[in-house]
Amino acid sequence: MSLLKGKFAVVTGAASARGLGKATAKLFAEHGATVAILDLDAEAARSAAADLGPDHVGLACNVTDKAACDAAIAELLKRWGRVDILVNNAGITQPLKVMDIGPSNYDAVLDVNLRGTLYMSQAVIPGMREQKSGSIVNLSSVSAQRGGGIFGGPHYSAAKAGVLGLTKAMARELAPANVRVNAICPGFIATDITAGKLTPDMLEKIVEGIPMARAGEASDVAGCALFLASDLSAYCTGTEVDVNGGSLIH
Repeated sequence: MSLLKGKFAVVTGAASARGLGKATAKLFAEHGATVAILDLDAEAARSAAADLGPDHVGLACNVTDKAACDAAIAELLKRWGRVDILVNNAGITQPLKVMDIGPSNYDAVLDVNLRGTLYMSQAVIPGMREQKSGSIVNLSSVSAQRGGGIFGGPHYSAAKAGVLGLTKAMARELAPANVRVNAICPGFIATDITAGKLTPDMLEKIVEGIPMARAGEASDVAGCALFLASDLSAYCTGTEVDVNGGSLIH
């Protein structure tokens, strides 16, 4: 089944082997998309793209640098002629309490998670508007909805809540051009970010709070991203989709 046959997709922060971005890029490639993996580390991005197959691209890009975002997309447009899908996956977290958040902590977390989502979106929007089609998928978090997650401090919750507001505002503005913008709110997912930071007791306690009684896998989030990127979700824009095993049932 090729839900993304002939589509060109960009996934940011996707070089980490067990991360959400890599799982998403892999699933997109399996469904026929040509994928560009963007990451801070050029070599890691190229290597991750090579894992997907010969036609895929790996580029260095710091999403907090507007010029770097514009340059990466310009290079892809030169190569491909169009970008159909953007997944704003690049993000960082810090497990700090509210009084421990310093200016540099705040800047780092807000910049990568929120500013990076804006800058990458701004880079692809003109082309998507022109071709009258496109899908932008933003990664938020259950932390934005419930005021804190397992690792992220209040500044992470704020950044990911900002992603939800930005998603809805962009969706409203871009809908007339047939450009859709949606968000995914993952719950606890077993990735490289969480690996090694949890004691067995902590993990047990977290899983106790999940009705489906297991941690999420990166593939669970990738499947949702595939739905939002494809025409299966053609009439969905401005939505936030919970992928959390029932840990936050509104």
